[in-house]
Amino acid sequence: MQLHGVDIVDTFAEAFPMTAARVVMTAASLEWARIGATAATGYASSVIGCDAEAGIERELQLEETADGRPGIAILFFAFSRDALQKALINRVGQCLLTCATTAVFNGLEGEPNKSIRVGGNLRYFGDGWQISKQVTGKRYWRIPTMDGEFLCEDTFGTTKGVAGGNIIIIGRSQRETLTAAEVAVRAMRAIPGVLLPFPGGIVRSGSKVGSKYAALKASTNEAYCPTLRGVVKTELPEGANAVYEIVIDGLTLALVEQAMRDGTVAACQCPGVLQITAGNYGGKLGPFHIRLHSLFPESNR
Repeated sequence: MQLHGVDIVDTFAEAFPMTAARVVMTAASLEWARIGATAATGYASSVIGCDAEAGIERELQLEETADGRPGIAILFFAFSRDALQKALINRVGQCLLTCATTAVFNGLEGEPNKSIRVGGNLRYFGDGWQISKQVTGKRYWRIPTMDGEFLCEDTFGTTKGVAGGNIIIIGRSQRETLTAAEVAVRAMRAIPGVLLPFPGGIVRSGSKVGSKYAALKASTNEAYCPTLRGVVKTELPEGANAVYEIVIDGLTLALVEQAMRDGTVAACQCPGVLQITAGNYGGKLGPFHIRLHSLFPESNR
């Protein structure tokens, strides 16, 4: 199968369920909202080594925020509700409570009776001076700070999201392949409810499960490393000299599929792209198998 002259490998991305939450944080200015959001989503690229996968979903209009101030929506994914709650308490407490002028709100209704407590745990920082406030059935905590007060919603909704969707872009040169990956990232980030957790949305160090070193859970995927082509069994087509992966988390499987489709279309229109494939683990890791060819039923096969 080809798309805009680019080979689409007949394979699948293997995705798996994770628990997701959306945090809406506001500040006195968009600059301070960006500062807080950037801090709160640091070191959150992969749950292999991080407490959560997180990133900025989008910037919000004033009419979209609960307090009418500049805001940013952030998505967080973890393996369980307990793990997600711990990550949110740590990240909101260390990065948003400390950030000038911020307030934090729940951005997801989520599944009934599956909420996690964030403001309700952070309130103790107020050392007894915190105040509970209830508005339209929602509880908020007002915690005194040196610039006024930090407002945080008591509980946050969660839902079962999907993580691990991916496409792998193979190209002639590093410059061309990186450009194609950047174009694909822009297309994917236009979709609400989608998170690309790695730096700039792009992974240069694609991995495989396991290693020759027993202590490592994952290691470099040598089959896609151009510098190893002469000494390992390679998956690279002739003329390929660079590979970038884009990993996708989404609030639903349909959103992950849409992101994979839109990103593939965008990348295939860029010069120098030779092939699009996807990473999987033989079907043993996750229950969601997203076949690349199924994303384009009308394309030339």
